[in-house]
Parts: sequence; structure tokens; C-alpha cells
Amino acid sequence: MQNREDVRNVAIIAHVDHGKTTLVDELLKQSGVFRENQEVAERVMDSNDIERERGITILAKNTAVMYNGIKINIIDTPGHADFGGEVERVLKMVNGVILVVDAFEGPMPQTRFVLRKALELQLPVIVCINKIDRPEARAQEVIDEVLELFLELDASDEQLDCPFVFASAKAGRATLELSVPNQDMKPLFDTIIDYIPAPQGDPDAGTQLLISTIDYNEYVGRIGVGKVDNGKITVNQEVVIVNHHDPAKQKKVKVSKLYEFDGLNKVEVREANIGSIVAISGISDIRIGDTLCAPEAPVPIPFQKISEPTIAMHFMVNDSPLAGKEGKYITSRHLRDRLFRELNTDVSLRVEETDSTDSFKVSGRGELHLSVLIENMRREGYEFAVSKAEVLYKYDEKGHRLEPMEQVFIDVPEEFAGSVIEKLGYRKGELVNMTPGNGGTTRLEFSIPSRGLIGYRGEFMTDTKGNGVMNTLFDGYAPYKGDIAYRQLGSLIAFEAGEAITYGLFNAQERGTLFISPGEKVYGGMVVGQTGRSEDIEVNVCKTKKLTNTRSSSADEALRLSPPRILSLEQALEFIDTDELLEVTPKSLRIRKKILDHTMRKRAAFQAKN
Repeated sequence: MQNREDVRNVAIIAHVDHGKTTLVDELLKQSGVFRENQEVAERVMDSNDIERERGITILAKNTAVMYNGIKINIIDTPGHADFGGEVERVLKMVNGVILVVDAFEGPMPQTRFVLRKALELQLPVIVCINKIDRPEARAQEVIDEVLELFLELDASDEQLDCPFVFASAKAGRATLELSVPNQDMKPLFDTIIDYIPAPQGDPDAGTQLLISTIDYNEYVGRIGVGKVDNGKITVNQEVVIVNHHDPAKQKKVKVSKLYEFDGLNKVEVREANIGSIVAISGISDIRIGDTLCAPEAPVPIPFQKISEPTIAMHFMVNDSPLAGKEGKYITSRHLRDRLFRELNTDVSLRVEETDSTDSFKVSGRGELHLSVLIENMRREGYEFAVSKAEVLYKYDEKGHRLEPMEQVFIDVPEEFAGSVIEKLGYRKGELVNMTPGNGGTTRLEFSIPSRGLIGYRGEFMTDTKGNGVMNTLFDGYAPYKGDIAYRQLGSLIAFEAGEAITYGLFNAQERGTLFISPGEKVYGGMVVGQTGRSEDIEVNVCKTKKLTNTRSSSADEALRLSPPRILSLEQALEFIDTDELLEVTPKSLRIRKKILDHTMRKRAAFQAKN
């Protein structure tokens, strides 16, 4: 075995919003990747539109910087539990991790999740306490909290003896001593070089390269990204694809193009040696977990299976009366091709065909995971309908139904704790722990079925007046906890097709909260608002006032309408009930009943009761 001293491979892991991507920006800037006068976008690693808008990382990204003649490959990973599949596999490419922790918030649920994964793989950890320039920063206390977390997760003595670096990623500075200020990131670079081991491998052995991420490009197709574990890999080399979980897989392929990372770019190279992180194109059916080997010694590298999806939705062709008017891609063939194309890059997603050619069952890791896919498709011009999210059950040997469970950590001001406990109680949540937090907040820890959280986030933000923070972690499967009523209030349903009129809306708003404005097109069976009662109510929002000699149409102008509640994609997905669908087009989001016809709907409801 030989060390490759001129390379370091490191992943940056953290809870969502603790500053990973900003930290990578600074490492790139200070290593001279950008020209002096080059304008650089903030969070340059978040390349996807949705990532930039929401300020979250969805896909793991590779970059590389040079420091004192040593190449540091850096992987920026997502912090959201829904994208945990991304974190699990990129850790196989690195020899150590930088754990970023907010100097005020301290370790959060996702910090625990990503750290557990790193410790299980025996990776050395550098702890970076970030945002030390926050006015309320409490770096000393956070150090103790991090060490406690290490102990809880059974870290080894070597892992416990980890270096701490204090940083302000935004200001671009890091220091090893809180009391000694510093103006650049040099201490962090030095710690990476000194503490993260150089990659090891046998340069004379046959090629072995594990594919840990898949990129996709319209022009070259699938691109496999992985680390060379043994030997070397060259352009035009013949290799065999094998897989640890699929012993029957053995396929000879040729490496047509090879790239290494340099800053934010991929640079073509002729060959790569042990420890190099490379991208390979030209192999059409390459998958995550595949090992590329020399034909004379096809030995796969062990690889943990990606976590299973826990929730599913049905994506179907839009068949509403307004179908096909706003989308570019509207047929089942378009929908099928697009969903199966998503599998090229998203390992945690599953797409299954159903009895109907117009409907596909799409399973993912959580509501956020699937809503990002819906938003992407919508922006690309697709028009379709989706059903309410439902959890995926398992059954044990005795045939008992098991359901996915979540650990939920909630930080709320004390006065809202009661209503949160009450609401989660309705949803089969059990309060496991309650501790006082920082600055008058309370931390609540629940164990709750995953389906109990479907549609809860919006309600949670309302109940806590936007001051609550909720984090979830998947917590295995447990016996079914009983039925949950998702929604206490019914829907206002349009009675006929047409255009919403002020007069009709004015009469309808006495019954509840409206989702639409005058002038919007509606159809029978479309949901136009929410009632204040538990049952659905039908309203005629297209109703006009009968005009007589004494009644003029201008009298309508005196009618006062309350502003409608405009639902975002997430809010609409949370709002829909099991008998409703969300119609998604590039321009509109409409909620509708699955059965549009009033009589048929009543008949179906009657049959369901009996």
C-alpha cells in the first residue's frame, strides 16, 4: 500500500443552513480559483435554480483547490434529511470530513445524522465552529455540546481527539484559538493537510474505482464520479463493471473520456492514479455502487445500500377540463420519459408503472424530496396532476403492518409549546423529551409516524407565528399506530365551470377562505377555498347578479372581497386530502376533487361509508 501525499479528499458535512456552501466559496476564493477581478456569485456551488432560491443544497457537488502544491478535493453535501442518500454515498470517496456547526445553534438533528454516517465509516473529523462573529455566538458551550454528541455516537478515542477550527465563513477567516483573531482561511487549509490522511492504495494492482455519484448531461449522457482506490485508470482502457450487491453483473466497457476536477471545472486528463476523484463519461448504463475493475481481477468494492424511500405520490396525466392549455409536455409518454430520466441522477427515487398507462407511482425520501422534483418539472414545461403523499408500509413475518417513524426535534418559544404538543398528539406523536433551550425557547423531541407529519409544516408555522424550527430524522419502522385525520376542515368546491365573478366570490367568502381571485377560470369539482366546517361545501363562484332597471352592474364595485390565500406548491401539497389531486402546470396550481362530477362524488362517498 502506498500513500499519495499530494492529494487530500474531504467532504463538508453539516445541518442545513450552518454555512457549508459559504465555507466552500471562501476556500475556492482564497486558493486562487477565481481571477482577482472576477465577479463571483454567492454560494457559487449551488448551481440549480431551486437551490439558489431556497438557499439549500440538494445535490452533492465536487470541486478541487490547490494549496501549497497539494490538491484538495472538496465535496459539498446537502444538509436536509430528504437528501441523506446523497451524503451516505459521497462519504465513500473521502478520507475525512469537516463537520460545520453553527456557533449559536450548536449541533442540530441533521448534524447527528451526517456525523453518525462519518463515524461509522471510521473517518477522521475536523470540527469547524462557524459564524463565530454572530452577536449571540457561544462557541465555548458549542464545543462541549459537540464532544457530548461524539460520545453519544460512540466515537473512538482517535475520533474524539479531533481538532477544532473557529471560523466566520462569511468574513473569510478562520483561527485555531478563539482569542487569537486571524484574517484568512490558512489555519483551516493547514488543518486539512495535517489531519486528513492522504489516500492509500496499491498503484501496481489492477484498476479499482467505485462510482459514488452520477451526473447527467444532455450531450454525453451519464457521467460516473468516483475515487480511484487501486491501480490507475486511463482513457481508452478496457474495464469490467461489477457490483457488490449484484454478483451477476459483469460487463466489459471502454473508458472514452476521463476528467478531474479543478476549481469549478472538469478538466480532461489522459490518466488518473490512486486517490484521484475522477468523472468518467461514455458508459451508458453506469450506476451508483458499480466498481470499474481491470478485466483480470474483477473484485467489487463493498458499498452500503442506499436508504429506502418512505413516501410515495402518484404522478398522472392531467385530465381536468382545463388540461393541455398551459403546458408544453402533457402526454403520458412525456411524463414517463421525464420521470425515468430523473432516475439517472437521483438514487433515492423510485418510479413504478401502475395498472393505468396514465399514472406512475413515484417514491422518495420525504415531501421536500418530491416537491423539488415537481417544481423542476413544472419549470421545464410539464403539465400533470399529483395525489396526496402516502407512506410506504412494510409487513413483518407475521403479516403485521409496519410504518416508517420519524424523530422530530422542535425548538419553539415557550408560549407555543402547548399547542404543538396538542397538535402532534392528534397525529399520533409521542413526546419523548422536553428541555429548556436558549433564550426562552423549549426543545421538544417526539417520536411520530411519518404520515403524521404529512401536511403539518404549514400548520406548525401558523401555530408558532413563524418562530418555530422543526427538524426530522428517519427512525426506522414500527407497528402501525392507528388512523390519523389529516384535515379538520373541508373544501369549498366550485359547482360549475366558468370565470369567477366578484358577486359569486363575495357570497362564497362567507363560507370560508378563498384561494382564487375574480377573473380566474374554474370548473365543476375544483377546490376554490377552505371552509370553516369539517364537511365540504359546494359554491357557485360564477354567479352573476340579476340586473333590473333599478339594479345596475356597477353596484358590484361596492362589494369588498378579502384577499385570497395564494398557496405555494408545498402548501398545496400539504393541503390536499386523500380524495383530491393537485393539478400542476407551468403557470398554475389548482386543487381539484379526484371525481369532478357532483353526483358521482356523492355516490362514491356513500359507497365508501357502507
